[in-house]
Amino acid sequence: MDGRIALRRGEPLMGDAASKVWQGMLPGSAAEVEQARTAELAERWGPQAVLEGSGSLVADSAGPVEHSEEFDESVEELRSDFLPVEVVGRAGREKWFTVVDSRGRIEWDIKSQGEYDVLVLVSRSTPAAHLAYLRRERIAYLVAGEDQVDLEAALRKMYDVLGVTCVVSTAGGGLNGALLRADLVDEIQLVISPALIGGLGTPTAFDGPELPAGQVPTRVRLLSTHTETDGLIWLGYEVVREETGGA
Repeated sequence: MDGRIALRRGEPLMGDAASKVWQGMLPGSAAEVEQARTAELAERWGPQAVLEGSGSLVADSAGPVEHSEEFDESVEELRSDFLPVEVVGRAGREKWFTVVDSRGRIEWDIKSQGEYDVLVLVSRSTPAAHLAYLRRERIAYLVAGEDQVDLEAALRKMYDVLGVTCVVSTAGGGLNGALLRADLVDEIQLVISPALIGGLGTPTAFDGPELPAGQVPTRVRLLSTHTETDGLIWLGYEVVREETGGA
C-alpha cells in the first residue's frame, strides 16, 4: 500500500528468495487480477514488447560482464543495430522481452522463450566486448544514445525498425521514473496489495530523477477501478497532457 515494488533496495524480485516472500505476501486474487490486466491490455493495445531495466535481473552492485577483448568486428560496426534475420523472423515470435542494459551487466542464459525473444537496448558507451558477445550469441540489440540509453530514441527506433506500436513497462522505479520524466508514459495500470513494506530507499513504482524545481507533478485521470474482497485493488489511469495552442 505504500507504493513499494520490492522488499528492499538492491535485491531483485526475480531472485528466488525475494520472489518467494513477495508471492507469499500477495492475496489469493493476485494471479487472476494479473491475468485480467494482461488480457485487457492485449485487447485494447496489443502490445508487442515488454520493457525491463537491468536492475530487475541483476543486483544493483553488479558491474559489466567480463568478456574477451578480442573480436572480429570493428568498434563502429558493433555500435550499429544488430537484428539477426533468424531472430526477427522466428516462427512463433510475437513479442520482444526488451531490457535496457547500457553498461552490459547481463549475461543471458535464455534468449527466447515461447512468443518472446530478447531485445537489448544499448548505447554507444556500452562496452564493445559486450556488444560482440551479444552478436556471437545472436541476441538482437538496438543502439540509442551516447553515454546512456536515450529512451525516447530507443522507443522510436523500436517503432521505425520493428513496427512496435505499444510497449508495456514492467520495470522498476528507476526506469519507470525515467520514462515519466521523458513524457513517455501514456497509461498506468496499478495493482495495490494490502500490505506495507516501508523502509527508507526501498524502490517505489516511480523513482528515477527528482521532480525539477518549478515543474508540476504529472497529472493523471482515473479510467477504472476494480476491488477484490481480499483487499487487492486494481486502478487504471491515463496521463493528462496539457493542450498547447498553435497557429
